[in-house]
Amino acid sequence: MEQDWILGLIGGLLIGSGGAVYLLFNGRIMGASGIVGSLVDRSAGSLTSERLVFLAGVVLLPVLLMPAFGPVDTHITDNTAVLVAAGLLVGLGTRLANGCTSGHGVCGMSRLSLRGIVATLCYILAGGVGVVLFRHILGVI
Repeated sequence: MEQDWILGLIGGLLIGSGGAVYLLFNGRIMGASGIVGSLVDRSAGSLTSERLVFLAGVVLLPVLLMPAFGPVDTHITDNTAVLVAAGLLVGLGTRLANGCTSGHGVCGMSRLSLRGIVATLCYILAGGVGVVLFRHILGVI
């Protein structure tokens, strides 16, 4: 039996723990799109260094854990156009939903936020439709 689910469980625990620590120490929701968005539009103000450190941790922690777990095959496509389209759609979706999976799915649902629950249901449904469309109908992934 494959044991890849363990890595997903560990990743989920790390994200959930990170969200809890961020809320406890800063009193703010750990929404990655909001953090990145505030850096891009320069509205972070005095929180800029804190947000840059957070993003550095998001990027560096997997690199630091690679010696312990080895490289993980994500089964990502080699099709650059699909990757660009996926990135643009995720960016558009986070703007439309006023947040991302970490803000709505992890932090919003754990606080029983109706907006977080609805947003999570919507992006899970959109992801399922996307897989059916792009993998099973168009065959591009």
